[in-house]
Amino acid sequence: MQYLVDGLLIGFVYGVAAMGMSLIWGVMDVINLAHGVLIALGSFGVYLLFTSLGVNPYLAVVITGAGGLLAGVGIYRIAIQRVLNTSSLSTLLATFSVNMILVGLGTQAFTTNPRSLDTNLGSLTVGSVTVQVTRLIAALASILVAGALYLFLNRTTPGKFVRATTNNRDAAELMGIRSQRMLAFSFGLGCMLAAIAGGLIATFFPFNILSGDAYQLKSFVIVVLGGLGNPLGALLGGLILGALEGILPALIPTTWVPVFEFVLFVIILIVRPRGLLGAKR
Repeated sequence: MQYLVDGLLIGFVYGVAAMGMSLIWGVMDVINLAHGVLIALGSFGVYLLFTSLGVNPYLAVVITGAGGLLAGVGIYRIAIQRVLNTSSLSTLLATFSVNMILVGLGTQAFTTNPRSLDTNLGSLTVGSVTVQVTRLIAALASILVAGALYLFLNRTTPGKFVRATTNNRDAAELMGIRSQRMLAFSFGLGCMLAAIAGGLIATFFPFNILSGDAYQLKSFVIVVLGGLGNPLGALLGGLILGALEGILPALIPTTWVPVFEFVLFVIILIVRPRGLLGAKR
């Protein structure tokens, strides 16, 4: 039970990371290969705000998320907008180029030495299960983020504009919706979710500028599990992957865990390519 609870708590954060990738994928059919480095930069954003300015780590997550939103809009305008209506290879190369630039700049600024935050808030024990408070707060914050995204997409006018742009961009333009603005905002929103996930991860795991690559691979698995372009399905996929990561190390060597994750990835692609909850269109 201890392993399962730990895995589920981390799974919520994995879900938020994957929601960012899923949102971008669903709205504009772009696979964001810079997703991992944005997660890592989210971790560094919280680290710098905490160590240099003394900002509370969880307030720093909010500030870093806002920075991720602005950075995402800028990346879209500079690198994605011009190639959006060309081939999928062009958008892959564009996001890969952004990834390499950010990794290079991050390596120059922060090196590849691991960093960590001193945010030990103790633990809670319920029966035979002991939970780190930092992981519990991260899970609760992830639930709030997922709920806020759901309400935004389904209950607000800008969210409905995003969904309209996703379903039919030309029809949305005819209805007066400025689709390019919505696409830029959607890309920024996806980057914001990546930065928030990275900030939450920094509160309980060490990190460096390259650590986002592992979370990007997990995000691919989670997005396929939950359904392509289905952000809330990504949360379910994150819980499944987190549960596996919690349980499997108790049964097999930890080096085999990624193998099982990607075997699951392949099985889902073959058996149910639309994901567990289906693609969101």
